[in-house]
Amino acid sequence: MFKITRSTRSGTTTLALSGRVASEHLTDLRGYLEEARGHGVVIDLGEVNLVDVDVVQFLVECQRRGVRLARCPVYVRKWMVREKG
Repeated sequence: MFKITRSTRSGTTTLALSGRVASEHLTDLRGYLEEARGHGVVIDLGEVNLVDVDVVQFLVECQRRGVRLARCPVYVRKWMVREKG
């Protein structure tokens, strides 16, 4: 199961993701990011339990664009470093 919860506070939009995040969810995530354009954006990964390679590459690109990642699982961070390599 996958879920996105969006909240906005003080001009920052937080997208809290939970469950398994796969490539088929990227269209929805991109849509939410587009809606939040012009605001600070945080992707909260604290409740994520599984991602695939497309999601990791997406997160790397998000960071390059200035999106902050919060509560990112260690295995995802390590994977992101390898993908940047």
